[in-house]
Amino acid sequence: MDWLFAPFGVSFVERALWGGLLVSGICALAGTWVVLRGMAFLGDAMSHGMLPGVAVASLLGGDLLAGALASAVAMAFGVTALSRSRRLSQDTAIGLLFAGMLALGVILVSRSDDFAVDLTAFLFGDVLAVRTRDLVLLAVALGIAAVLALVGHRAFLALAFDPRKAATLGLRPRLAHGLLLALLTLALTASFHVVGTLLVFGLLIAPPAAAVLWARSVPLVMAGAALAGSAATVIGLLVSWHLRTAAGATIAATAVGIFFLSASLSATVARLRGAEHAS
Repeated sequence: MDWLFAPFGVSFVERALWGGLLVSGICALAGTWVVLRGMAFLGDAMSHGMLPGVAVASLLGGDLLAGALASAVAMAFGVTALSRSRRLSQDTAIGLLFAGMLALGVILVSRSDDFAVDLTAFLFGDVLAVRTRDLVLLAVALGIAAVLALVGHRAFLALAFDPRKAATLGLRPRLAHGLLLALLTLALTASFHVVGTLLVFGLLIAPPAAAVLWARSVPLVMAGAALAGSAATVIGLLVSWHLRTAAGATIAATAVGIFFLSASLSATVARLRGAEHAS
């Protein structure tokens, strides 16, 4: 056991562990609504749509986080504006902006001498390079995300299951949708520079999807998602250390693996219950 958990005695692995746990909490709060509302494509598009802002900030020597935030906000506004057209579906609007923003980002990054390195860092991050400053930033982001989730809970719930009823109840669906986009933007921008877009998207979707198969309420889905994301972080870091694999990608793969395990167990339990009722 000492050999197995020895990596957590190393300072940079310990910081990576705390970083992954904080990202898991943030993504559980935002990802639950992404899964319940079927917004996975939007989340993926926004995570990769941050690339132009990051590229511009890198070329100008500015703050990468500010560039990512500006790009994510532009993406959110663009999707909202195009979705208002009756002739375009929301998926079409997201797809157009996704392709356009990603292409623009790659073009901008290609002007850098370290094109491959910059793009790899954006996609995969470096969770083992997490600093104390990053942990503080993630802790603040988690606090803000918790406040947004608490304030918008009733409106988000109505919006997820019956948008028309949300309007009749005076919950202002458009404002609620904007607040939800703000929560998603916060989760993506606060986490990407630490762990990359691959890990952020993996923890945004897989743990809530695993939890929703078992939980009967939104708070329980969030709690289950946080636990699943935390488990993926711990297991992924241990596997990556002992097998010498990429830490961020290993954590993301572990999160997806936990989802498939959860789905298999859920299907097995459903079959057993069906057999009991039949007998």
